[in-house]
Amino acid sequence: MKIAVLSTNPELYSTRRLVEAIKQRGHEAVVIDHLKCFVMIEGGNPTIIYKGEPVEHLDAIIPRIGTSVNAFGCAVVRQFELMKVFSTVKSQAILRSRDKLRSMQVLAKAGIDVPKTVFAKNPSQVNELIKQVGGPPVIIKLLEGTQGVGVVLAESTKAAKSTIEAFYGLKANFLIQEFIAESKGADIRALVIGNRVVAAMKRQGHEGDFRSNLHRGGEGLAITLSPEEEEAAVSAARALGIKIAGVDLLQSARGPLVMEVNSSPGLKGIEGISNIDVASLIVQYIEDKIITDEGDTVGV
Repeated sequence: MKIAVLSTNPELYSTRRLVEAIKQRGHEAVVIDHLKCFVMIEGGNPTIIYKGEPVEHLDAIIPRIGTSVNAFGCAVVRQFELMKVFSTVKSQAILRSRDKLRSMQVLAKAGIDVPKTVFAKNPSQVNELIKQVGGPPVIIKLLEGTQGVGVVLAESTKAAKSTIEAFYGLKANFLIQEFIAESKGADIRALVIGNRVVAAMKRQGHEGDFRSNLHRGGEGLAITLSPEEEEAAVSAARALGIKIAGVDLLQSARGPLVMEVNSSPGLKGIEGISNIDVASLIVQYIEDKIITDEGDTVGV
């Protein structure tokens, strides 16, 4: 098979590992910078132009779409879908997961436990918003934030008001969530492929920082999930239609809570901490889906 990794940088760890795994399993690997693609829209002949030539004879793509280029990246993925190329994640699923509010709504509708979350546009409602999520303290989270950026812990009503009013002044969209004190600044990243968790790690934020993201300096250790945690991770990925996902969980007194589902999870942390070859498992997933002709139908 010929498999393309959609990535703007072939030197990134995740991109390199996927290319290595594709080759090790006997396939041809190419890296396509989706930002340098042209989407050709023509009746009955959807085409992607890359480096002056139409992209042809691809069997599958592995999208690695950054948040900052979400719209264009998803347009490229959608075009490949229209060209009947198998994708490890559908364009609609990427868009759904990147919208924090929408993804929370979808998860809640599916009966998956999430932190109490409110979204509003009226600054005069600040006291009521804080009350609804059991604060203070509360978590204030920008809708477009990623890797822990745009996430604030407000430990008092005064601090929450100041942060909320500042975000309103910037016309930023944000969520207010309950603070799960018993998680003690830690969360769980579960890597889901298909219908199972293949690797997991617990991430602990540095003392004084409630954010556990490895990009923010958090530390990770391998962990075996409880049946409830595994079920929450798989159910969350399924609800959002993401076949390969990084699901972030909080351990709370009322059970696991799903914070976020990442449609383009990084491999460096999870592979290094779990010692599991996740990249090869992703390629194996592609093989299994294509061989059994179980690829999802195109949903534009």
